Amino acid sequence: MSADDLVRRTAEFVRREVLGIEDTHDGDIAAAGGDDLRVKLQAAARAEGVFAPHVPVELGGHGLTLSQFSRVFEAAGHALFGPLALNAAAPDEGNIHLLHVVASEGQKEQFLVPLASGEARSAFAMTEPAGAGSDPSALTTTATKTPAGWRIDGRKTFITGADGAAFFIVMARTSGAAGDRGGATMFFVPAGTPGLTVGRHVPTTDRSMVGGHCDVVFDDVVVPGDAVLGVVDEGFAYAQVRLGPARMTHVMRWLGAAGRAHEIAVAYASERTMFGKPLAEHGMAQQMIADNEIDLAATRALLDVACAALDRGETAANETSIAKTFGAEAICRVTDRSQQLCGGAGVSADLAVARIARDVRPFRIYDGPSEVHRMAIARRAVSAHRKRTRPT
Repeated sequence: MSADDLVRRTAEFVRREVLGIEDTHDGDIAAAGGDDLRVKLQAAARAEGVFAPHVPVELGGHGLTLSQFSRVFEAAGHALFGPLALNAAAPDEGNIHLLHVVASEGQKEQFLVPLASGEARSAFAMTEPAGAGSDPSALTTTATKTPAGWRIDGRKTFITGADGAAFFIVMARTSGAAGDRGGATMFFVPAGTPGLTVGRHVPTTDRSMVGGHCDVVFDDVVVPGDAVLGVVDEGFAYAQVRLGPARMTHVMRWLGAAGRAHEIAVAYASERTMFGKPLAEHGMAQQMIADNEIDLAATRALLDVACAALDRGETAANETSIAKTFGAEAICRVTDRSQQLCGGAGVSADLAVARIARDVRPFRIYDGPSEVHRMAIARRAVSAHRKRTRPT
């Protein structure tokens, strides 16, 4: 199946199988059935032939590149539950990519195979209450070598999908101290391991993530030596393997959601009569509609540039930071204008616009706040200038 065919079939599948469920439950995945709904939707996606566009063919997916599945993810994101149906939602999508690149053959069999098939869910445990997240070097969770393997101790927070995850990929410090830029290692910790506790769901504005965003405690958690993902002390490097593409897939998914909000607003403005003519014929409304079109198109263009660079094997740190920052803010602008165009209905549960705005707002924070990305972009620009002008 070509990528274009997959886009079309995904869009049809989402309209037929997903939007009605989401609308009935106002985008709240827990109210809609949580994991039971996930299993049902993924079975339907598999039967439709649209399941796992990003997963390697040998693992049951379509094996598309980032550039090829970008529009597929956008079509799935037209419904907040759409990516979940395709097994293309965070954090599993990012973890699938990470394990495919870094994991050993034994680890792939144990963790990647069930994750790629939808048999299991996962969580990526990096963010901490003390600050590790936007600044990964602040990592304080420790992993200490023992005769039995490694002992992990620490606290995590905002861990997406933690409730019900079959396993966790845990970032822990194996050398150095908080503030050091190296010394982190990734570990597999299966659910049910003694000392692992999934605590409260942190209340957030978004409600479409299965398993919530949870506090997680690791108290004297012991894992064997083969629980190390990759090489000891190389965890920060592996995080970049995951985070660059994952930021772009977030843009893809929420671009689809913003596109739906815009479509709803255009339809509303076309049908709503105000002061003797359709709202869409008033100049201020036309400006908002046009600005939405511009923001959506510009986001796609920057996304395409970043995906092409990643597909070429480049780190694409600057391209992904630019696309993520612009995309997150443009998506929020689109949903905000869409609410404004829809008036009172735009902030009610009568239209999907309000829940879309509620769910996409955290993207300006998730996967690096806009301010942190701007700092990195500026530093790269200054560094490039200094290299160009340095005397030889």
